[in-house]
This record gives sequence, structure tokens and C-alpha cells, in this order.
Amino acid sequence: MDEAATADALVATMREISETTYANGGQPLRSVHAKGHAVLRGEFEVRADLPPALAQGLFAKPGRHPALMRISTIPGDMLEDSITVPRGFALKLIGVEGERLPGSEGDTTQDFVLAAGPTFAAPDGKSFLASLRLLAATTDRPQVFKKAVSATLRTVEATLEAVGGESGTLKRMGGQPLTNPLGDAYFSQAPILYGDYIAKVGLFPAAAKLTALKDAVLDASGHPDILREELVRFFADHGGRWELRVQLCTDLKSMPVEDASIAWPEERSPYLTVGHLTAPPQQSWSAEHETGIDAGLSFSPWHGLAAHRPLGSIMRLRKPAYRMSARFRSERLGCPLAEPRSADDIAALSAVGN
Repeated sequence: MDEAATADALVATMREISETTYANGGQPLRSVHAKGHAVLRGEFEVRADLPPALAQGLFAKPGRHPALMRISTIPGDMLEDSITVPRGFALKLIGVEGERLPGSEGDTTQDFVLAAGPTFAAPDGKSFLASLRLLAATTDRPQVFKKAVSATLRTVEATLEAVGGESGTLKRMGGQPLTNPLGDAYFSQAPILYGDYIAKVGLFPAAAKLTALKDAVLDASGHPDILREELVRFFADHGGRWELRVQLCTDLKSMPVEDASIAWPEERSPYLTVGHLTAPPQQSWSAEHETGIDAGLSFSPWHGLAAHRPLGSIMRLRKPAYRMSARFRSERLGCPLAEPRSADDIAALSAVGN
């Protein structure tokens, strides 16, 4: 199967997931990352003292940008949180000027679509399609079945981690430890162009109250939305601060572009801080979030600058798949999913779906 055929099959599989969840619940959900746990407003600041290799694209000069953040879990259906799966952190920066990626002309946003863990679960597009088909096949399964499987996989994953190993596949299928997502670091997993260079991107907790939550175990008993509850509780009283870091590719042999399942060795190229993301205390989730701002947002690594073009087969396949998912939701919501151009536009998103 060539890449074009793989892309078509991936789009069809993601649409199947969306059609299934729409038929079951009557709400148009994202094909992946359907369940949001927080949508946050904040600000991103580009560091002023970056060396030339890091002062590229968006980061070429110091500045501040309004930011939107969405913390989610990966599946395309709305699962109870006792079914533990990997988490995502999508970041949208607003007011970013420069030459745009195809399909993003006229916008002024830069998206970074990140997930917990430095590597992608599949090495290439064909493997990605196979794992997504497996996920699609479970979309209609009863949650009681998924809870039992998840509990078993968590036990197996914990045993692996106790001896220094881990399995991305087990985590993706339900073996993710039930911990607070605010303690996690999040990664692009696949590379992007970084001006004159190639890089991967990571977002790391930088505030003491966030780093203290690393591996903090949660109890979902009687709390099907425990992740959302914990984030609401945290941001009611506390803000968040993260460092955005990049890992430059310095050796294509040990840091391949096309195989997203290989971790780039940090001893050859460490993650270096290029900016800081902050979010003040706020209401991180409500009914208005669900039907308004969360419904009205779309994230894609293809929303952005040409200087940060996504690279590798995983990223190329995401473009038509994410576009289909956004169009599916937009058509059923009865309104376009427009990219915000300023902080004032963010407030207008709250009217979507009401």
C-alpha cells in the first residue's frame, strides 16, 4: 500500500469512528482525542536570549502570544477515566506572523499537537493505520468490557515498568497508569521543520505545583470524569507554567525523520528551552466549555508557519485525517471552525454550540 492509499484508508477509518460515536451519542466528536479534560487560556513568551540555531521561525525574535491549551485523552469515544489511555496536550498560539503552510493561508495561529511520551506508538503510516483500525474496532464495545481489559493491561504495564521497561502499545490500548496528567511532559513525537533545522518539540512542567504531580495516582472509583475533576480543582486555585523545548536533529542516522517510534538520543541532542507557557487560575471546564469553546476549536500540526512544516509519514498522514475530522464536526455543528486571530476572538468561541 503506497502512502496515498494509506492516507485514504486512514481517513476512512477515522470517519468510521466519528460516524459510530455520532450515531451512538448524537454529538459530533473528534475522531481522536474526543474527550477533553481542560481547555485553558494563557500566554506564551518566546525567550529573548536564544542562540541563532534556536532563533528560528516563530522563535526568531522575542515576543508574547495569546495561547489556548486543550488537555485530552486519545480515543475517539467518550470513555470513563477508569479506562486509562494516553493523554494529549494541544497548544495553539495566536498572532503568529510569517509564511504559512498550505491550507493555513490567512491564519495567524501556530499549533503544536503533543502527546505524553517522547515516541509515537507506530513507526510509520502503515503501522499507524493498523493500530487505528484496532482502535476503531473497539469503539462500539461496552465500557464494562473496556474497564476489565484496561485493569489487566495496567497490571501488565506496571510489571514492565517495575523492571525498567514500558510498552507504548499497552498504554495505547488501556494500560496507561491512572495518574494526574498535569505531571506529564508532552511531545510532538514526530519531527517538524525548525527553520534551517529539523526538531522535535516537548512541553515540560516548570511550576513546582505541577512537577509535584508527576506519577500522582488517582482513584476513579465513583468518578468517571476524575481527570476533568482534578484539573478543575487544580486550576480553581493555581496557575500553570511550562517550558517549551526543542530537540534539534544532529544526526539523521540515530535521529530518523521517517520512523516516529525511535527516541532521539538526548545525550546527542538535549531538549533546550525556547519559550515559556503560562496559564492563570481559571475555570478549566464547564458545560459551556463542552458545547462552546471546546466544540469550536480544531488543532492540527498543519495549522502554522512554513518554517515549522511537519515532517515524516505520520505527520503527512495527519493532514487529511485531521482535516476530515474538523469538517465532520463543522458540518454537524452547522458552523465553520474558524482559527482565532486575537485574544478577543477566543471569547467568541464560547458562543459555538449554544
